[in-house]
Formats: sequence, structure tokens, C-alpha cells
Amino acid sequence: MQKPCGIQCARTGKDYLIARVTQVEDPLTTLSSGEVDKPASEAKTLSLGQPFFKLLSFSRIRQAGFSIVDQAFFVGGTFLANVMLARTQTKEEYGMFALSYSAFTFLTGLHNAAILEPYTVYASGRYRNYLSQYLRLMAASNAIVGLTLMAILLLLSLFFFWFAPSLYSRSLVGLGVTIGFLFSGIFLRRAFYVQGNSAYAAFSSLTFFATAAVMTFASMKAHALNGFSIFLVLAFGWLIAGLVFARRLPCWRAQASFLRVEPHYWREHWNYSRWVLITACVFQLTTQGYYWLVAAFLSVKDVAELRAMYLLIAPVDQIFIALSFLLLPMFSSRYAMRKIPEFLSLWRKYALATVGLTALFALAVWALGRPALHLVYAGKFDNVVLLLFRLALLPFLMGIGNTVTVALSALEKPKLVFFGFLSSGVATFALGVPLVLRMGLRGAVYGMLLSAATYSAALTVAFFFNLPGRTLQGPDHLGSEDVVGATAV
Repeated sequence: MQKPCGIQCARTGKDYLIARVTQVEDPLTTLSSGEVDKPASEAKTLSLGQPFFKLLSFSRIRQAGFSIVDQAFFVGGTFLANVMLARTQTKEEYGMFALSYSAFTFLTGLHNAAILEPYTVYASGRYRNYLSQYLRLMAASNAIVGLTLMAILLLLSLFFFWFAPSLYSRSLVGLGVTIGFLFSGIFLRRAFYVQGNSAYAAFSSLTFFATAAVMTFASMKAHALNGFSIFLVLAFGWLIAGLVFARRLPCWRAQASFLRVEPHYWREHWNYSRWVLITACVFQLTTQGYYWLVAAFLSVKDVAELRAMYLLIAPVDQIFIALSFLLLPMFSSRYAMRKIPEFLSLWRKYALATVGLTALFALAVWALGRPALHLVYAGKFDNVVLLLFRLALLPFLMGIGNTVTVALSALEKPKLVFFGFLSSGVATFALGVPLVLRMGLRGAVYGMLLSAATYSAALTVAFFFNLPGRTLQGPDHLGSEDVVGATAV
């Protein structure tokens, strides 16, 4: 039973802050109403002793529903752009776009490592009492990262145009012009999740999707749809969404500077994000790396076929990405409040749901994959339907590993996540390269499955050897600065 705050105050300042933190509701309900702290009499945290149906309250189901809708619209805009390009461009031209988009995926991983993941973990955990100030700092950092990458990509495109014309791509130019806007849209959605308001994330993605869809079809009618214009379409969609919804973020109300409260923050940020940055680089050697292996050893036509197959199995991945946005703050808050049994119970449910749904999805692809492939691409990629059936196992093989990644991120152990992706990258070189050389595109599919299985196996082993109930009792990061902030609440 939780002790009254007055009893805790008679102890150390750190215990006082722990008491204050345990009185804060789950960020998925509290922050959505604009509140940060509540008295103990109003606390409504869930415990494992409560009936299961209370864990599945209407508010949580509603948040999960909005999260899935958000991810559907977010991915829907990109999916529509890919499909329209695949239908209207040659396989070689679409293959070049696929390689540029793979570069964007890599940069998105770096962006996640430098900004999104540290922000999500820390804003939901140790810095939840300074949400507005922290959001303001990270929004400014996000803008700086976006502008820097825009400059680098445009200079790289200019270099290719002058000195290596064979490497020049208008898709790369389009990415360079728009990457800052694309990153701002991604950050906007994540900020709403940390705030506990997946509804605003869903509405912002809906605005993006509607704008991008209209402009995609307009570009196609005007015969202006290509690798350059499609990035402009996506960026304009996020520009409109940002103009409509960014004002709803709490950072505009922040008065004090976050760095005055946490002057050594960037050191903590680097200690966490350095491993995620390395992981983002290694991630390119796993699933995304096969695009580059196929391009190097086979042809850009084969890259187009691999990309076309992957787009049809991506929807189930996006569902779990959506849930991870919702669950990572929940995991982080439980760990910060030292609710280890609830932490482990939540992971078990997440893992079981992942296994069940990915298995059902594989069965659905085996049953409906042939007509779906023909319908989406107008018969252009019917020759790869048998490989599509095999690739349908990819979400199943990666599922458990993805749930462990979320849990380890909340435990502030990105180093273990790195080793999981490193194992998968080693499998790509040790197994994937020989398979591609020997079996062509079929070998790339088998290699992706083996890399995914290696990834999940390595992370599962790492997680069970570092279970929070066995080795951890919660983060020890509540210093004197935190005590000052807590007494000011």
C-alpha cells in the first residue's frame, strides 16, 4: 500500500519525488487532458489485482483504435505513392526510387535515434514533470536535424550531378528538398503520442493522407508523377497537417528553459542515443540491406519486384508500429514508477498478440495474396506471387523481436537492441549474400527470413538474461534537480 506523501517527505528528497511520481496517472490518460500531476486521492493507476476488463477500459481501446487509424493513414499516403509509381513507371525507374526510399528509411532510423526514441522514453519517464519545456527543446532540435540533412543531401546531389552522373537521381534531389518537412510530420505524431493524445495523431495523419492523395492523382493526371514530385507531394501533405495541428502541442506554453532545470541533459541524451544511432546503421544491413544487395548483385528490376512484394506485407508491420508508439510510453512510465510486475505483464500480452496476429496475417496472404498482387499492380508483378507467399512469414519471424525492442528501449538498454540488430546484420552477410548470389531474388527472400529469425532469437535471449524483475528495480536517476522540480509542482 502506498504511504502518504507526508510520511515519504520525512525521508529523503528522492523518496519524496518517487511518491509524487507514483501519484501521476498513466500518461496515456493524464497528459491527454493537459494534467501532469494529481493528488494521491485522485490517483487511478491500474494494478494486476484489478479485473482484466478494467485493463481493457474504453479509453485504452479508444487510444489503441486511434493509434491504428493514425498509422494506417500515415502509411497509406506513402503506400499510395509507391503503388502509383510502380504502376506508371518502368520497373527500372521504380527500382531507382525504391533505392532512394531505402536511403530515406535509413535516415529515418537516424532521426529516430537522435530525436524520437530518447524523447519518447524520457518524456514518458524521468522528465514527465517538465513535458512542455522538454518538448520545446526537442522540437527545436528536430528542426536543426532536418535542415542539416536537407543541406547534406542537396550538396550530395550536386556532387553526383557534376562528378558522377550515373549516380545522380531526381528522387534523391526530391528527398533533399523535403526531408525536413517529412521529419517534422513524424515528430508531430510522436509528440501527440507522448502527450497521450493518439486522436490528434490520427487526425494529423488523416490530413496528410487526404492532401497527399489529392496531389498524387493530380500529378498523375498531369503526367508529372515521378520520383522527385512524389516527395514534394508527401512533404506538402505534412506541411498542411502541421499548420492545422502543431498549435495544439503544449510547447508553446513553456516559459522556462528545460536546460536550466537539467543542465547536463545532453550528456544523458548522448548516453542513450549513441547506441540507438549505431543500431540505426546496423538496421540498414537487415531488411533494408537486401535492396542494396539485390541492386549490387542482380538488377534494379529485381529491386522493384522485392519492393512490390514487401509493400503488400508491410500493413501488418504498421499495425504493430502503431501499437509500439502507444505502448512505449506505457512501458517507460511503468519502469519509471518501478511497477515491474505490470511491466512484465504488459510485455507478455503484447508478445502473445503479436504472435497470433502475424500468424493469421501469413495465412491471409497465402489465401488472398495472388488476387491482391494482381489487383494492386494491375498484373505487372504477377510473376513473384510464389515468393510473396514465402515473404509473408517475415512479420511473424520479426514479431517477438519487435516487442522485445520496445521493452528494452523502455528499460533504457539500447545497447542490447543494438546487439540484436548486429546479429541480424551478421546473418545478412554470412547467409544472405551467398543466397542472393546462388539463388537470385528467391535467395534474397530466404535471406530476409533468416535475418529476421536471427534478430528475434538474439533479442529474446538478451531480454530473458536482463529481466527487470531479476536485475533492475527502476532507473536511479532522481537527483537533486528533480527534487527541486517536484517541490515546485
